[in-house]
Amino acid sequence: MGGAVSAGEDNDELIDNLKEAQYIRTELVEQAFRAIDRADYYLEEFKDNAYKDLAWKHGNIHLSAPCIYSEVMEALDLQPGLSFLNLGSGTGYLSSMVGLILGPFGVNHGVELHSDVIEYAKQKLDFFIKTSDSFDKFEFCEPSFVTGNCLEISPDCTQYDRVYCGAGVQKEHEDYMKNLLKVGGILVMPLEEKLTKITRTGPSAWETKKILAVSFAPLIQPNHADSGKSRLVHLPPVAVRSLQDLARIAIRGTIKKIIHQETMNKNGNGLKNPPRFKRRRVRRRRMETIVFLDKEVFASRISNPSDDNNNSEDIEDERQEEEETKPSELKPDPPVNFLREKVLSLPLPDPLKYYLLYYREK
Repeated sequence: MGGAVSAGEDNDELIDNLKEAQYIRTELVEQAFRAIDRADYYLEEFKDNAYKDLAWKHGNIHLSAPCIYSEVMEALDLQPGLSFLNLGSGTGYLSSMVGLILGPFGVNHGVELHSDVIEYAKQKLDFFIKTSDSFDKFEFCEPSFVTGNCLEISPDCTQYDRVYCGAGVQKEHEDYMKNLLKVGGILVMPLEEKLTKITRTGPSAWETKKILAVSFAPLIQPNHADSGKSRLVHLPPVAVRSLQDLARIAIRGTIKKIIHQETMNKNGNGLKNPPRFKRRRVRRRRMETIVFLDKEVFASRISNPSDDNNNSEDIEDERQEEEETKPSELKPDPPVNFLREKVLSLPLPDPLKYYLLYYREK
């Protein structure tokens, strides 16, 4: 699946293309996509393909096409504080983007069949938390992953506000998936070759919307050949945050507000000079006139006396625009992590500073 938009040179250009094609339509989804570089979830030797709108699979590792993830994120209608269950969580790329929107008081669980993919996802999650500048721009709901078949979830598990299944669901399992939802919740899954959004409007009431045609590998059926018994999947308990953790969230939030206010004051209530856009030049073209007279054809070219002058002006305009854009083409300064700088400047013991920074390396 994929190929709906042009490839990008980097993650931001890929997101620009998804926005232009209307796959990304809301600011929250755009921020999440920009915050996590898709290439970070590829194996090193395959990163050249990371910004193409194509699915990628290597062994058990799999990523859907960016256009599919965009539609999924938009359809889920994510909000801070919601609970989310990702069935077939894979590399954790989608779960991490969701975690940026859910915030510190959300719930973010994933079920993955292959234990090697769980390990891969945990490595990628650890890399994001420790090294990404985006981590400090959000309050993150860290995903928790468990190994097992998502068709064998324990019947006493809690229900969720949002559920996504990343494999093709057969019609016989539709009700099973629906029962994972709270009333008011949203389920997004590939059902009968259509990416489908199902909203639970009541205890036994549902609204169904077909989003787009898709082709997903089907869910793998449970295999009871070895023991003859079902291996129930027990999802992580909903953790209650400690007072210490709540204090960290509150302190970081207060510092971010201070930084935002300082930035507003510095920039005059946030009003900056409007960006300068390149003027689109309309070229004047010579007009070709074809005259049919009996069986003969006469071609004449009608020229504007000012054409030569206009061409000279166009060349001069191009030269001026090139000079104006040269400074912007210089390599920009690396982004500054203002939260980190502010925390490190506080008159606190170093262990407390690093706790506030989640012991991040940079």
